[in-house]
Amino acid sequence: MTEVLDKVRSFLEPLLEGTDMFLVNLKLKPTNNLKVFLDADGGLSVDKSAKINRKLYAMIEESGMFPDGDFSLEVSSPGVDEPLTSVRQYRKNIGRTVAVTPQDESADKVGILKEVREENILLEMKIPKKKEVVMVTIPFTEIKKIVVQIVF
Repeated sequence: MTEVLDKVRSFLEPLLEGTDMFLVNLKLKPTNNLKVFLDADGGLSVDKSAKINRKLYAMIEESGMFPDGDFSLEVSSPGVDEPLTSVRQYRKNIGRTVAVTPQDESADKVGILKEVREENILLEMKIPKKKEVVMVTIPFTEIKKIVVQIVF
């Protein structure tokens, strides 16, 4: 399975070069269903996804990785509830409300992602009881996951 994912990654990298798109995750289900999760600095449109899907599908087919052609390919952005996985995704989401789960799994810190620095993030949190706003610095080493929150 790792060999297949490595090969797909090697096909994908040149397709993403020179674009604002980047790989977030790559999965292979036992049914030979390949799932490619991309993001883009300017947002991932359906057109961008479809273009990558067509090119990548042709490359996989030509390679003979799946001799009977028994594979499927899905190219999409990660779901809204998926954790951010890279500093590049963190930067893309500056200004949005996020929930940060600490490594020690203590209570999530929820606030507005204000800044992404070399070794940490800056989160603006509201303290309702005190009716004040505080800026909290959280080192990357203390972050288990960050998920963008949908605010209505």
